[in-house]
Amino acid sequence: MTDKYLIVSKKILPDYYEKVIEAKRILEAGKTKSVSEAVKMVGISRSTYYKYKDYVFLPCNSTMGKKALVSLMLEHKRGVLSEVINYLSTVNGNIITINQNIPINNSASVIISLDISDINTTIEEIIVGLKNISGVISGKLMSLE
Repeated sequence: MTDKYLIVSKKILPDYYEKVIEAKRILEAGKTKSVSEAVKMVGISRSTYYKYKDYVFLPCNSTMGKKALVSLMLEHKRGVLSEVINYLSTVNGNIITINQNIPINNSASVIISLDISDINTTIEEIIVGLKNISGVISGKLMSLE
């Protein structure tokens, strides 16, 4: 995991990275429901927000590198979610929560929060492994803590 991420002082980064994080906080806190309003509040463009929103995270000092949030789109077939859960078990990922939406157009979105403190591979390899499961349409890392 450490070969793809850096910890960098905010002092040397453009201010829009921090503004993207602030816009994400505003949306998560429910202060506004629209991205347009959130980016207007922090003073960045929608394109800047969408360009960086999946790549900028704040570290948490007490649990650095211990939690991950993964988003998956699964085919509506029996056993696909079970295979995902079994795979995460084989890499020593500990599932904290699973949120699955009802299937629409034969696919369902699933958000899984994981304790990754004991994983035996990198989070990037886990995402690739999840994408290789039959019935997984797409997958991506949403955030790390």
